[in-house]
Amino acid sequence: MTKELMIERLRKIENLEQRQLLKDIVSGVFVNLIDYQDEMNKKLEERVFNEMDDFENMHDIYVTLSSRENVDPIHECLFPMLRSDLEDQPIHMDKLLEPLKDNQPSVLFTLFLECDAMQIQQLLAEQRQFTGIILTSEGQVHIKVMLQKNVTYLQEVEKLHSIFQMNGVPWKTINHPYIHKFFDVLLVECPPLREETEILEFVIDLEEYEDKKRLNMVPLWNIERIELKNIGFPTPALDKVNYEHVLSIRKTGAQHGYLVDGCEDDIRYIKRGENELTIVSPHDKSGVWQLLKIAKREEEKIGRLEYELVSNRRKNHFTHKFANKYTPAVKTKGEIIRLINSFEVAEKVELVTIDVLETFNGESVSYSVNPFFIEELGERSNKNVMLLTFKAKEHMNFMLNDILSFLVSEVQRYFIEYKCVGAWL
Repeated sequence: MTKELMIERLRKIENLEQRQLLKDIVSGVFVNLIDYQDEMNKKLEERVFNEMDDFENMHDIYVTLSSRENVDPIHECLFPMLRSDLEDQPIHMDKLLEPLKDNQPSVLFTLFLECDAMQIQQLLAEQRQFTGIILTSEGQVHIKVMLQKNVTYLQEVEKLHSIFQMNGVPWKTINHPYIHKFFDVLLVECPPLREETEILEFVIDLEEYEDKKRLNMVPLWNIERIELKNIGFPTPALDKVNYEHVLSIRKTGAQHGYLVDGCEDDIRYIKRGENELTIVSPHDKSGVWQLLKIAKREEEKIGRLEYELVSNRRKNHFTHKFANKYTPAVKTKGEIIRLINSFEVAEKVELVTIDVLETFNGESVSYSVNPFFIEELGERSNKNVMLLTFKAKEHMNFMLNDILSFLVSEVQRYFIEYKCVGAWL
């Protein structure tokens, strides 16, 4: 019974003396009891809500892009996907020209194109050649080049997926639109050069894509590689076969997420405590363990960025946490809507329609963000198509198709019996 209901009942008592007497009793006992019950209900709700927190938010991946000269080497939250991106790569003439002797292209350098995903697909399909110049110690040399999709960063995501699996942490598609826009510049035609010739600079002309070209760009994410040593000596595990290796994460930050990187034969399973990690391993000797620290986002430590910071973070709602912990067996339209809207990045788009078709001959704007899932998901040609049609809530930019592809790829992980396709209304 609420306070409002009790007050309403009191108003209906016509005898004023009885009304006053009951009012005094209610005010002295029942109102305080109701306040106490409301407070307990609130605490129970918070407790149930918190129990649904399975550390998923500790494994949210944030990403962005930065020019090499603006990368902060001591940043607390954002780190290069590859440390080698911060190093100057020397050019060896013999390695550059050797593939050309066998009519094979060689990689000159890597660049980033600030283009929409559809433009990139078209550019790759055309397999165009562009002209360029090599500035050498002996003068200018005219060359021809081609662009090939760079897969280095995609391979890092695939490695991360394997590490998630080994640690027993549920995988969530990585929303990194920038890494799908890197290209290797391939040297396909070049006049003979002497090996002792010194290369000073490469200059290429990408014609209508020239204003989209960005050099010396570095993709960043909130993952840092660290090393930790055992606390004390390993102790026998409960199975009396393996050993428990305890690592303290107090100094490195207990608020962050941690994944152990190593050989599967060396790790049986991993337990996460409040201030420590316990690795159960067949090895009985102490050692140094390789870890991935997934830094928690702290707004005041992010600083000014050249490109937008995006993530695969889900909204902090009870229904999303409950669904993540207890995967629903019933696959419905409502579940698809809930899944898509559970991501923070979904605020940029609106899911309009969901259609199941035998075939789809229209224009798909989505691509697989999890290409390493092809064997897992299956590529049978007889699958029905699930067409997810979206509407943009903001002005179309060069990343919106990538955001759509991320959402469609996450749906695809749950609905493997369909071929999921995304399109704009």
